[in-house]
Amino acid sequence: MRYRIPRISNFALIVTLAACACAVPAAAQDQPKAPEQTANPDDAGEGMIIVTARRREENLVNVPIAVTAYSGASLQQAGALDITDISQTTPNTTLEASRGTNSTLTAFIRGVGQQDPVSGFEQGVGIYLDDVYLNRPQAAVLDIYDVERIEVLRGPQGTLYGRNTVGGAVKYVTRPLPQDPSLRVKATYGTDNQIDGVITASAPLGQIVRVGGAVARLTRDGFGKNLTNGLDNYNKDVWAARGTVEVGGYGQPVLIRISGDYTRDKSNPRGGHRLIPGLASGAPVLSNVYDTRGGLNDPLQDVEAYGLAMNITVDFSDALTLRSISAWRKDATATPIDFDALPAVDLDVPGIYRNEQISQELQLMYDKGPVSALLGAYYLDAKADTLFDVRLFTTFNGFTAFTEADVDTKTYAIFADSTFDFTDQLSLSLGGRYTWDTREAKILRQNYLGGGSPVFGGLGVPFGGPSTNFNGSRTFKKFTPRVSLSFKPTPEHNLYASFSQGFKGGGFDPRGVGVNAPDLNNDGTVSNDEVASFLSFRPEKVDSYEVGYKGNLLDGALYVALAGFYANYTDVQIPGSVACNVGGIATFCGVVSNAGKAEFKGLELETNARLGRDMLTDGDRLSLSGSLGYIDATYKKYITNIGGVPTDVAAFRQVQNTPRWTASGTLAYSTPLGAGDLDFTATASYRSKTYQFEVPNPYIDQKGYALFDANLVYTAPGKRWSLGIHGRNLTNEQYKTSGYTFVVADPTTGAIPLAANGYPISALGTEGTLTAFYGNPRQVFVTGTVKF
Repeated sequence: MRYRIPRISNFALIVTLAACACAVPAAAQDQPKAPEQTANPDDAGEGMIIVTARRREENLVNVPIAVTAYSGASLQQAGALDITDISQTTPNTTLEASRGTNSTLTAFIRGVGQQDPVSGFEQGVGIYLDDVYLNRPQAAVLDIYDVERIEVLRGPQGTLYGRNTVGGAVKYVTRPLPQDPSLRVKATYGTDNQIDGVITASAPLGQIVRVGGAVARLTRDGFGKNLTNGLDNYNKDVWAARGTVEVGGYGQPVLIRISGDYTRDKSNPRGGHRLIPGLASGAPVLSNVYDTRGGLNDPLQDVEAYGLAMNITVDFSDALTLRSISAWRKDATATPIDFDALPAVDLDVPGIYRNEQISQELQLMYDKGPVSALLGAYYLDAKADTLFDVRLFTTFNGFTAFTEADVDTKTYAIFADSTFDFTDQLSLSLGGRYTWDTREAKILRQNYLGGGSPVFGGLGVPFGGPSTNFNGSRTFKKFTPRVSLSFKPTPEHNLYASFSQGFKGGGFDPRGVGVNAPDLNNDGTVSNDEVASFLSFRPEKVDSYEVGYKGNLLDGALYVALAGFYANYTDVQIPGSVACNVGGIATFCGVVSNAGKAEFKGLELETNARLGRDMLTDGDRLSLSGSLGYIDATYKKYITNIGGVPTDVAAFRQVQNTPRWTASGTLAYSTPLGAGDLDFTATASYRSKTYQFEVPNPYIDQKGYALFDANLVYTAPGKRWSLGIHGRNLTNEQYKTSGYTFVVADPTTGAIPLAANGYPISALGTEGTLTAFYGNPRQVFVTGTVKF
């Protein structure tokens, strides 16, 4: 039986780049004018960009927050394909597709984030689509089309945004509808038979009503093959659409914006590349890292996500504005994850994720004279259901451990933030938030013999009683403040210092095994409360301090943003999965701990410099932009249970998905050509060694690497049409983004011992699981756009 988704449901390079003064990536310069942006094309201009990081339109120089902004026009010039592309040019930021998937997002900012997609674990970085918080990471790898801008805010966000986020936020803002009829067609063809098409149209209906929409078809053959079933590996097969109705705005006191979006991703399952031969079968390591041999293809890979939102803005006066953001979203994912990446059912995990959320946010904003203030309230009702088999057929008579974890979240919050300008030079911002988070979990784990669980069409027979059968709830409450002080010696320079606190509620381990819970009161039985204590984990908190400078120098020819930060991260939530023993059977267990505390300190530099203009011809321009990020991320305490004894292993643990160095530099040249314009950009980016998990692993951890991209775009007079050629990862660098590991390791140091054959020892299954997933290889594509 096949399950288908229901409808409803290298340091030298660093120095070189730093010498270039290297972010806001080329992506953020030379923005065209738009309703929410007023960049002057004749300025180097990053400081001239208008952003809404503080929920009001502000010149970027004036915002006392580390924020990187990318305009829609610059994303198009760079040939950006999806939201993960901006990660290479944003300091101290990791955005990538999660293990075994095309559409689930792993996001980290300044060392804080989450890569476990299972229900019960909340993201550390908030993703916002038109101000709507996306509660789950599934379907959050947003393709870039019909986009106005993307903003990346680093550090805790809570006094200005509906959902409290401990690491930062990524804001994806779609284009507002124009007042005049418009039609735009964009087509792309590239290597690996990449064929993309996007049609965007809008029209006014009378004086105050406008309707519009966009449809995207995004396809690509695989970078490799599944040698067992013949399917393309790392392919893309996506339909996506957005529709909008706007009433009012453009001078009217009321703007009502109703929008909907739909995405269907039927790409093949993404199979991993084995890093060691099969320990039982002797299957060799494949030469092409994009090839795989996994035999699992049931359920068929399928991702469907859709939602509705209504944003209402009412201007009562020039000073007072009310805003309402209402949203409903739903998504469902069916995915076959073959951990061992071999034909045998050695460690296979078919899974289903179903998520639904309703949210409501209200904001009352005041802005007049020396005072700007925001008062807000937020409500979120979210359901996250995860179902999966862990199939270990080669180990024990077709053994399967089935888990269903249904985790509901209800959140209420009130928040406020205000800024008072004592003088034209000195201002103080104060904010606070109070959050109530309730988690309710229903977790069932049942073992089967002779096949998979019936949920996935298996013929297995229940074996013993449930090893977890838990119902429980917990409520977490927290006040989190924010304060910042800004001094502007001139309007073009801003010095600031800030303190903010982030909070993420606790919960229950959806993979936990209830029968392993200890009898805490020694009464001979394990109660539901004792199981709850065993499965639960506490909230985590971040205290973040930041000092910074932003300014336009040399008569606007140079923009510089420099930030230094320190963060104290306590009760860090570390989810994981390990080989374990349940009732005498080797199987798979969840292990979640509040490991202790970590300390982050670092620097970030973003700059944009105009090197010259009118050099070779009137109207030409040469600029250099770039970024540099440094973070010293260290665990100060990391408590884990070793042989029943709590042990501090902080000296042997690393902060995952957080390279010490990130850097980028983009050289851009623009010149008139005929009656149009020719734009060339070349970008180099670098990321130092990245640890995929807290326990270092020499097989799947990624050493430092550099990527090189280039783009050449001609734009016709009046921007009626454009034609561009784009090259990504031109040196065809192979780099790991994630992986799976189930091999024996020292519980303290994490060192991996080798058997007599010279390979690691399997901890789960007979073949040994050490598989890796890789970033995209070289891609070259041509894109044409026509506007009518």
